Amino acid sequence: MFQSLAEPNYRRWFGGALVSNTGTWMQRTAQDWIVLTQLTDEDATALGICMALQLGPQLLLFPVAGTLADRFRRRWMLLLTQILQGSMGLILFTLTVTNAIQLWHVYVLALALGIVATVDAPVRQAFVSELVGERLLPNAVSLNSASFNSARMVGPALAGVLTAALGASTVFLLSGLAFAATVTVLLTLDGASLHSPSRETRRGPGRGVMGGFRYLRTRPDILVVLSILFVVSTFGINFNIYTATMARMEFGRDATGFGLLNSVLAVGSLTGALLAARRERPRLRMIFWGAGAFGAACAASALMPTYATFAIVLTTVGLASITMLTAANAYVQSTTPAGVRGRVMSIYLAVLLGGAPIGAPFAGWVADTLGARAALGVGAASGAVGFLIGVVWMMTAKNLRVRYVRRSRRFVRLSYDGRGGTAHT
Repeated sequence: MFQSLAEPNYRRWFGGALVSNTGTWMQRTAQDWIVLTQLTDEDATALGICMALQLGPQLLLFPVAGTLADRFRRRWMLLLTQILQGSMGLILFTLTVTNAIQLWHVYVLALALGIVATVDAPVRQAFVSELVGERLLPNAVSLNSASFNSARMVGPALAGVLTAALGASTVFLLSGLAFAATVTVLLTLDGASLHSPSRETRRGPGRGVMGGFRYLRTRPDILVVLSILFVVSTFGINFNIYTATMARMEFGRDATGFGLLNSVLAVGSLTGALLAARRERPRLRMIFWGAGAFGAACAASALMPTYATFAIVLTTVGLASITMLTAANAYVQSTTPAGVRGRVMSIYLAVLLGGAPIGAPFAGWVADTLGARAALGVGAASGAVGFLIGVVWMMTAKNLRVRYVRRSRRFVRLSYDGRGGTAHT
C-alpha cells in the first residue's frame, strides 16, 4: 500500500503536499462559509458562482497549461504556482482582518486562484512520475489521493472550529503560510534522483498545443473515461454545495457542523484512496462501478432524516467518488506516454473540473429552488448516467453480455474479456 514512500523524494513531497493541501481545504471551507453567511443571506447561487469562477479557467486555459507541463521543467513551474497560491490566501487574510472584504473580492480572488491552479494541476499530476518512475506511478497516484483526502478530513474541521472561535481571517492566514511546506520541499529535492524526461521525450508523440487531442483520437477507452467523468463531476461532485446547504438549511448547523460534514466526507474518500493503493494496476471496471455506487450513495444520503444519519451515509459518497476518480486518474496516467502526459492530464482535469461553471450554479439553483435534498438527487442521477455509459461501452467494445441462467434461483451473469472473446465471471 505504501511502497512509493520508499522513494526519499516522494516521501518528502508527500509530507509537504499534506500540509499545503490542509491549508487549501481550510481556505476553501472558510471562503465558502463567509460567502454563504457573511457576504450574502444564505445565497447558495452565489456559492455556486464562486466555485464556477475558481474552476472555470480550466475550460479556456487547459491546452496552454498542458503544453507548459510537457515543455518546461515541472519542478520550477510548481515552485512558482505554489508561491502564487499561498499569496492569495494572505490577501484574503488582509481583507478579512481589516473588515474590507466584499463579495466581489472573493469572486476576483477565486478567478485568480483558478487561473493559477489551471497551470498547477497538470504540472503537479505529471510531476508524480518524476518522483517515483513509471513502475510505482499507480501506487503514487493513489497515495496522492490519500494525502489530498487526509487534508480534506482535517482541514475543514479545523477551519470550522477556528472560524467559529477566532474568525475566518485566522484560517486564511494559516492557509497562506501552509504553502511554504511545498515550496521548501521543491527547493530541497534531490535532483539527481528525479526521473525527469529528456528534451526529446518532452517533445512527445504529438507536438504543440493540439498534441493531446491528436493522441486521444487513438484512445477510445480514455474518451469513455472522460465522458463518465464529465457527467459525474459536472452534476454530481458539488460537495461544498451539498454539505453547506444541508448543514445550514436542513439541519440548522453552524460553521463547525459544516466543517465536520466535509471531514466525514473525507473519511470515506481516504478509505477509498488507501484501498486503491493496494491494487497493482487500475481497471476500467472500477471506474464504471464507482460511478454507479456514487449515484446510489447520493440517493441514500438525500433521504437521511437527521444530521447524524446524513453524516454516516456521507462517508459512502466519499468512498464511491474517490474509487472512481483514483481509478480514472491512475488509468489515464499509467497508459499515456510521458511526452504527452501533461497535455492529456490537462484535458483530463479540464473535463473533471471545467464543468463547474455549469454544474455548480445549477446545483446551487436547485438547492435554492427545490431544496438541498433535490440537489443531491441530481448527483444521484449523474452517477446512474455515468454507470450506463460504462455498461454501453463494455457491451459494444468489450463483448459484455447479460444472460439469465437457471439454477436454484435466477441470477445475472456478466461475460466479457478485453480481447473480444468470451470469459465467464
